[in-house]
Amino acid sequence: MTDVAPGALLVATPELHDPNFVDTVVLMLDVTPEGALGVVLNRPSPVLVAEVLDGWAGVVAEPEVLFRGGPVSTEGAIAVALLQDPRDEPVGFRHIVGRLGVIDLDTPVELVDGSLAGLRVFAGYAGWGAQQLEGEIAGGDWYVVPSEESDAFRQDPSGLWRDVLRRQPGDLAWHSTRPLDPELN
Repeated sequence: MTDVAPGALLVATPELHDPNFVDTVVLMLDVTPEGALGVVLNRPSPVLVAEVLDGWAGVVAEPEVLFRGGPVSTEGAIAVALLQDPRDEPVGFRHIVGRLGVIDLDTPVELVDGSLAGLRVFAGYAGWGAQQLEGEIAGGDWYVVPSEESDAFRQDPSGLWRDVLRRQPGDLAWHSTRPLDPELN
């Protein structure tokens, strides 16, 4: 899979040395000819959602912390949500794929409470300009793979990179077994 679409995952390859993205898994939220936007799923912060977003703490999935969504606009937040019922989209919800979407955090919590199976809040995002992401993929920086709804809401995201690669068909699954430091192999 090399086509990037909303809902796809970008998995950092061993060749990607940018410290913002080493061993990351990025959920793509928006892909247009003008650029692309996603959030890093496996970088939790120590900051509790309750400390920065009044009212949303009771709705977020565990761990109830902000995740570092990427290096762009880290003072802003994006909320990724999973619907209980895809036929019951609450106010402020924008569909991405399947039951997955984003919630406008200016929406009153009581209007979405009970309609979500999961919610995760990301400080910042990963963004690419026109053709930038395509160049990085062609250069071997990213694997493009399908997502599963649960990827964005894992209680312990530390093993997400390996787990996503492990479930891929063919040779791609073998990359999940690479040592952290190939020199030690």
